Amino acid sequence: MSTSNEATRMTAIVCHAPKDYRVESVRRPTAGRNELVIRIAACGICASDCKCHSGAKMFWGGPSPWVKAPVIPGHEFFGYVEELGEGAADHFGVDLGERVIAEQIVPCGKCRYCKSGQYWMCEVHNIFGFQREVADGGMAEYMRIPPTAIVHKIPDGISLEDAAIIEPLACAIHTVNRGDIQLDDVVVIAGAGPLGLMMTQVAHLKTPKKLVVIDLVEERLALAREYGADITINPKNEDALAIIKSITDQYGCDVYIETTGAPIGVSQGLDMIRKLGRFVEFSVFGSDTTVDWSIIGDRKELDVRGAHLGPYCYPIAIDLLARGLVTSKGIVTHGFSLEEWNEAIKVADSLDSIKVLLKPR
Repeated sequence: MSTSNEATRMTAIVCHAPKDYRVESVRRPTAGRNELVIRIAACGICASDCKCHSGAKMFWGGPSPWVKAPVIPGHEFFGYVEELGEGAADHFGVDLGERVIAEQIVPCGKCRYCKSGQYWMCEVHNIFGFQREVADGGMAEYMRIPPTAIVHKIPDGISLEDAAIIEPLACAIHTVNRGDIQLDDVVVIAGAGPLGLMMTQVAHLKTPKKLVVIDLVEERLALAREYGADITINPKNEDALAIIKSITDQYGCDVYIETTGAPIGVSQGLDMIRKLGRFVEFSVFGSDTTVDWSIIGDRKELDVRGAHLGPYCYPIAIDLLARGLVTSKGIVTHGFSLEEWNEAIKVADSLDSIKVLLKPR
């Protein structure tokens, strides 16, 4: 039988500084008014988590660092409603025991972006797992969901692995939508990591003329073909630019989606895309990227679009998974307990895995 002290504690990963993440016993959260506490079923390790762990400047640099430690990381989570605060059942429309997911951003509801419905660009911009002001992240046994969070229910028929990719899938859907893919487009997705492979599945549903995926790992390219890519290119032994030119009458691709997270992915895309094409940037970079900016304006007049988070896309992601139109099969490759954190982050930050999940016991 658990002691009262044990009942108020839980195991969590706590980020203290770059490369200083510890498995700790911390106070278990409780639900206030219009708040939930969920029991975490799984939490994915994102590429941004790996870059944050390694000390990437965008997370830790500058006068106001993005990460405010100590904090429990993790934004790719889902779980079961364990506790309902006063009014929370009506506030969120959920009951005890239901599977739920909260969007990764906790909008303030007061800034110009929130008030205009563009909540994913909230000026305050609290995201689970990076700042503790609103709530910690999902790399723990339990997690508090604050009142301004956006919560969605997950149908019972969706597997644990599929439910665990709802957050990145929502990001992938938003990114593909930003590309405004047309039926006669040649679309290039650069990068076949977890997000790139989900984007491949979503872009395939748009039925472009040709869907091309570029990556350095043959096993990931094979998955991309399973997911609907018409052409895959490994730039280690193939001339990617020449191949794209050859299938577009030398013009270049219509849509280029950058999800490599490497500077070469940007310069490659600017060379590869046709004049008046649509360049969609999704990646989180660990270092600065330098390009010939005149390509965008003077030479090609490109439509450059960013893609951030997964606004209004969680219900779509859940529906696509429920209907079997998108899958985590082949993408989710590893699972670890919280206590196995050191091995989990090592595997996640390598080419030995695609998507790594933490599964609290």
